[in-house]
Amino acid sequence: MKRLFIILCLLAGISGISVKAQIRGNNIVVTVTPDHKDWNYKTGETAKFKVAVLRSGTLLDNVKVDYEAGPEMYPSVKKQGVTLKDGTMTWNGTMKQPGFYRLKVTAHVGDKTYDGLCTAAFSPEKLQPTTVNPQDFDEFWQKTLADARQTSLNPTRRLLPERCTEKVNVYEVSFQNMRWGSRTYGILCVPVKPGKYPALLRVPGAGVRPYNGDIWTAEQGAITLEIGIHGVPVTMPQQVYDDMFNGCLNGYWDYNMNDRDNCYYKRVFVGAVRSIDYIASLPEWNGTSLGVTGSSQGGMLSLVCAALDKRVTFYGAVHAAMCDHTASLKGVACGWPHYFYWNPKHANQKKIETSRYYDGVNFARRITCPGWFSFGYNDDVVPPTTAYATYNTVTAPKELHPYQQTGHYWYQEQWDEWETWILKQMGLR
Repeated sequence: MKRLFIILCLLAGISGISVKAQIRGNNIVVTVTPDHKDWNYKTGETAKFKVAVLRSGTLLDNVKVDYEAGPEMYPSVKKQGVTLKDGTMTWNGTMKQPGFYRLKVTAHVGDKTYDGLCTAAFSPEKLQPTTVNPQDFDEFWQKTLADARQTSLNPTRRLLPERCTEKVNVYEVSFQNMRWGSRTYGILCVPVKPGKYPALLRVPGAGVRPYNGDIWTAEQGAITLEIGIHGVPVTMPQQVYDDMFNGCLNGYWDYNMNDRDNCYYKRVFVGAVRSIDYIASLPEWNGTSLGVTGSSQGGMLSLVCAALDKRVTFYGAVHAAMCDHTASLKGVACGWPHYFYWNPKHANQKKIETSRYYDGVNFARRITCPGWFSFGYNDDVVPPTTAYATYNTVTAPKELHPYQQTGHYWYQEQWDEWETWILKQMGLR
């Protein structure tokens, strides 16, 4: 036995794995499950939810809970301080109109709280967005891109030797965005072996952060470019980005939303499309296969690129944000950043009009290449109501792969499926 312990310690030392305890999950959990395995119902049907509060996998007696139930973001029932004698409860919910019905339960144990939720879909294939399609939408974006392309890319490239592998060279790159001096930065990965390769653009979720680049996909035989959106280098220390996020870029998604020409996202959207210009300028690109993918804000940017640039041959949008901004003006769940949710009666008309030029739904209407969609029913950042309505808007070839239990994150299986689809589109699987 002693010899076995010594061997295990030596193996741990050799492999660099430390032998120590790790925190993983909670001993107390709240489960909320529907009676349909796919979480889907037809309007008018009744969803039956079962709730269980568990400690060490067994029911917790006499636990106090709060719960709310109803259409997501608009619960019609709220209860507090309900005692569950045997740690369980049941709940029935229904919807007469297409949408998502959510039951959220919060258990109070000691001085801590534990949440569980389940969101049932009612005829989601019939969901339609609320946003208006501006008559000059195409003219606006065509002119915006034409004006931006009057400024040359003027690219820069800096090798990052510490990130390179035997198969891939890794660079920090930059190129001009919509005017001279306004640059987009990213991490470019190019296979070492000479040849022509498919390409993948990775667009980011919301926030301010450094980027590592998609080395793994590049090693499979593709050019990859992962970009930032804020016009600053993407290899600085994390503290620099934290300071910007808490300072000059705090709430950037709301900057100039009253003005379609000076909205913060105008530069962001242009930068994403100009990233395609940059990829197309690379001699290693094969000229035929170019995909774009991302989640949340990146899911939205994937829709933007697929709609505005026909060189995009496929896209993957995971819980795409910024879709159907105006839904909350009609009492329906709206996409992040929920511009009009908190005070819909006093919504600024200029902001409403501007939001239509920056709404994922209006880009989805214009997509012609194949797409892969995935999202979770329990997402409380990007409501599935908006994700499904946006998916329904797309008329081009598309695939839907929901992972119902996920929130604003993904499971390993979901990630693997996403990656496999991307590789297949590039002919690498």
